[in-house]
Amino acid sequence: MTESRRRRPRADAQRNRDRLLAEADAVFRQEGTDASLERIARRAGVAIGTLYGHFPSRRALIGALLRERNEALFARGRELLAGPEPGRALARWVDAMVEHATAYRGLAAVLAEGLRDQESELHACCQELIGLSGELLASARADGALRREVTGADIFALMSAVAWIRGQLPAEQADRLMSLTMDGMLSPSTH
Repeated sequence: MTESRRRRPRADAQRNRDRLLAEADAVFRQEGTDASLERIARRAGVAIGTLYGHFPSRRALIGALLRERNEALFARGRELLAGPEPGRALARWVDAMVEHATAYRGLAAVLAEGLRDQESELHACCQELIGLSGELLASARADGALRREVTGADIFALMSAVAWIRGQLPAEQADRLMSLTMDGMLSPSTH
């Protein structure tokens, strides 16, 4: 048997995996990241053991759901980094990260945990987010578009806070608070 044949999942296993991902996306959108994994398995028409066979942990399931979104977000960050207005690019990056972190209620907390836990399935993507954030922050600072005292931790805290607030208040109010805070972080000359 060739290496490629051994690695390729059986068709029924792939269908189960695809159904699990689709149901997890629907359930997490409705109930948040702490939703019942048993409910997801039931909705997908499989046993909980099948879910754990594909995704050994909740974070593994979330990581699989986010894989394509992560790649799109990374591409957006690189695109913004190449753009002409570093201050505006940083603000758009924060917007994009908030959108990403609010795909499911509770996702911002899961991402923060993934950043701290080097064994997490989410650690590498969180490191990539932090790296891109740092590059955008450095570019905005070098351009004079960002106040000197603003740190990468401030940007990450803002994204996390707004993502959490969006779960508590109307999105418009959360976005307004983010905009006001970002305006305070940008240098007065960029307004």
